Amino acid sequence: MTGLLVLAAAVGIFEGSGDVGTVAHAGSAQYDSAARTYTVAGSGENMWFAADAFHFVWKKVSGDVTLTADVRILGQGGDPHRKAVLMIRQSLDADSAYADAAVHGDGLASLQTREAKGAATHEIQASVAGPARVRISKRGAWFYMSVAGEGGELRPAGGWMKAAIDGTFYVGIGVCAHSKDAVERAVFSNVEVAGHGGQEAPRLWSTVETVTVASTDRRAVLTTEGSVRGPNWSPDGTTVVFSDRGRLWRVAVTGGPAEAVETGPGLICTPEHGFSPDGKMLAFTAVVRGQGTDQIYVMPAAGGNPRRVTTKGPSWWSGWSPDGKTLIYTGSRKHRDGVFTIPAAGGEETLLIPGATDAEYSPDGRYIYFDSPRGEGTVRRARADGRGAERVISGEMGNFFPHVSPDGEWLAFLSVLPQTADVLVRVMSLGDGQIRVMGILGSGTLEAPCWSPDSKRLAFVSHQEF
Repeated sequence: MTGLLVLAAAVGIFEGSGDVGTVAHAGSAQYDSAARTYTVAGSGENMWFAADAFHFVWKKVSGDVTLTADVRILGQGGDPHRKAVLMIRQSLDADSAYADAAVHGDGLASLQTREAKGAATHEIQASVAGPARVRISKRGAWFYMSVAGEGGELRPAGGWMKAAIDGTFYVGIGVCAHSKDAVERAVFSNVEVAGHGGQEAPRLWSTVETVTVASTDRRAVLTTEGSVRGPNWSPDGTTVVFSDRGRLWRVAVTGGPAEAVETGPGLICTPEHGFSPDGKMLAFTAVVRGQGTDQIYVMPAAGGNPRRVTTKGPSWWSGWSPDGKTLIYTGSRKHRDGVFTIPAAGGEETLLIPGATDAEYSPDGRYIYFDSPRGEGTVRRARADGRGAERVISGEMGNFFPHVSPDGEWLAFLSVLPQTADVLVRVMSLGDGQIRVMGILGSGTLEAPCWSPDSKRLAFVSHQEF
C-alpha cells in the first residue's frame, strides 16, 4: 500500500488518521471514550533515513505546542526498534520534516528529527529507559523531549533539536512496526495537546551529551538544572568529568547520578580541566575562595590534595603535552592574553604564542592548535615551539575551542552561526580538510578535551532555557 489513507471520522481529539509512506498492512486507530485511551496499530519498515512508513493519528495546529501522553507498547517479541511516537510533522509526505519523541520496543526513548524535507533523520537518545509518560515540545524551530516514570514528574530528557516546521502543521501519535511484514500496537492514554504560554522566568537546563562521529547520533548522559560546562572524557572511557557550581563532578558515560570529585577545601573550579596522558593525574583551574586569581592545579585522577603549579595569574589550563611533562594554558598578563607552557612538576612559565588562547597539543606533539586571538573566531596551528603559525579553520562563522582526537585524525571545535548565534559542534578531517556538523545547539560548551579514548565519540554540553 502506498500513500496516505485518511479516515473521514475524527479519532478522539484528533481530526483523522492514516498510513504515511509505503506499508504492507493497513494500520488502524481506536478511541475508547470511557478510558480516554487510543489504541494504534501500525505496520511500516522504518521511520528513519529520508522517508517514513507508519500509522499516524493527527490534528492540524500552528504556533508553539506541547503533546503529552502515557505510552505503552503492547505485546512481546517484536522488533526491538518498533516505535510508539508523539510527533510534530510539517506534512503527511513520507519525507516530511518532523520531530518526535519515540519510545522503542526495547525501552529506548529518544528525540528524533528530520531537519528538512528529504533530509536524513537524527536522534538524541535519553539516558532514561522505558518512560511511562512522554512529552514533545515545540518552541519556534526548536524541539525537546520530557519523560517521567510511573507517577513521576516530567523532566527534560536532554538536548534540543531543530527542524523546519512552521505555519500550519500536524501533531499526533503514531506506531511503526520496524518490519514491513508485521503490525505492532501501542496504547496512548491521558493525551494532551496544548499551546505554550511561556514562563515569566524560564529556567536554564544543561545536558552532558555524547555524539558518535560516524552517525552523528547523540545520547544524553546527564540533564540537570543550572549551567554545566567543560565535559572531559576519562582515559578509560567509562566516565565524563564536568564542572558545575564551582566543583568538578564525574558521571558514567552510560548515565546515572553524578558524584563530586574531591579537589580540596576552599577551591572554586572553572570548566578547564583534563587528565594526563597516562590517566594518573588531573589538571584543573581554580581560584581560592575570596582571594587571588585563577591558577592551575594538579592532583591524582581519583581526587585528593591538589598541588598548585602556576604562580602567575589568571591562568586557565588547556592541555598536557603527550609525554605528560608539560602543561599548556592561556594566561592573561598585563591585560593581554597568550599561550604559555610550564613544567607539570612546577617551575618558570614560558610565553609560547602571544595573543593566542585555548591551545592544545596534537597527540604526536608536533603541533599546537589554538584560537587566535580571543574573539576572532579563527583556529590556527603552530609547531610545538610556537613558531610557523598557519590558519586551519576560518570563514564567516566564529570557530573556537579546537580539540584533536587521540588518533590524530580529527579536529573537533565549536562554531557560531552569525545570523542566529546558534552553536554548532563540528569536526574536521585533518587528512582532507572535510568538515561535518555533529549537532546544532541553541548554545553549548566544549572547553575541555572532549574526545573518547577510541576517537569515535565526542562529549559536549548543550544548554536550554524553558
